[in-house]
Amino acid sequence: MYIPKFIITNKILKNIGVIEASREVIDHAPLLPYYEKQFRQDALIRTVHYGTHIEGNELNLDQAEKVLAGQNVVARDRDIQEIINYRKAMEYIDGIRINDKGLMINEDLIKKLHKITVNKILPVEKCGEYRKTQVVIKNNQTGHVSFRPPKPLLVSLQIKDLLAFIDSSQEQDIHPILKSGIVHYELVRIHPFLDGNGRVARALSTLILFLKGYDIRKFFSLEEYFDKNAEDYYSALQSVEKMRGDLTCWLEYFTQGLAIELAKIKTKVEKISVDGKLREKLGGKPLLLSDRQLKIIEYIQQAGYLQNQAFESLFPMVSEDTILNELKVLLQNGIIKKQGITKGAKYVMSK
Repeated sequence: MYIPKFIITNKILKNIGVIEASREVIDHAPLLPYYEKQFRQDALIRTVHYGTHIEGNELNLDQAEKVLAGQNVVARDRDIQEIINYRKAMEYIDGIRINDKGLMINEDLIKKLHKITVNKILPVEKCGEYRKTQVVIKNNQTGHVSFRPPKPLLVSLQIKDLLAFIDSSQEQDIHPILKSGIVHYELVRIHPFLDGNGRVARALSTLILFLKGYDIRKFFSLEEYFDKNAEDYYSALQSVEKMRGDLTCWLEYFTQGLAIELAKIKTKVEKISVDGKLREKLGGKPLLLSDRQLKIIEYIQQAGYLQNQAFESLFPMVSEDTILNELKVLLQNGIIKKQGITKGAKYVMSK
């Protein structure tokens, strides 16, 4: 069985501390459904774009978003297909997260992830099948050889060793975030397929976080961190071989990425989170608000207040009476309150 070698450094401990603190805030923030959906959509777009861009996909973020929305984009067929496939891979692991019934990660699951990832990119007979030739891994930015994966004959054996580690009692003593990072590295190192290994590794790494209770409302995307400075990503991966199999530097890099990403989301969530006291006031009922009401709340949270004179710019071609009716619902539910009684009155968020 594969046994990872690493040291828990102060940097790793600090990063995990930030992750846990951010996770606590994000998981328990009472958010309006509108924002919940927005955060998840944003994370998915970033995951799919940056997760394929780091491997040479030429689409930019706006183009990737259009592809995901089903809009036409003038680009290479392969680039478009990679975006579609990786979105499906993310949907697949999310389905596993939702329906998990003591699921075991096995070779079939890894091969299924690969089939989804390279659908219509590799020949059908090579989708979900281990490579039968020797390959080298190159940095897409520089073209330099990053490292040489094991020979084809060793692939199946090393995958089985990795799966034994994932399923072993020993791994229960390893923090889920570190386990996710370890599996990410090992799958990249083994490089079991001809193409799509990085995407499969990142998807499997995310799945492990999900299954261990670290889905964090699906608000995060590590892919952007990896792609923003691909040189650091490849250097961190190469550090393991340079350190004779020691994963410490890689895990410092990996945990730092998640800490940075979740700290950003925590700050964002805190800015727009609905006060917990408000949720109690509503008896824990879902906040079923219209798009206009959500826009009003967003405006007040950003500007601090809303006055009648801003109605026209906020809702062009909508009558003042209609907007006042929307405000009435928010007032009745205690979401906002009115300060003053004249036309100059201000609508602010309830404390």
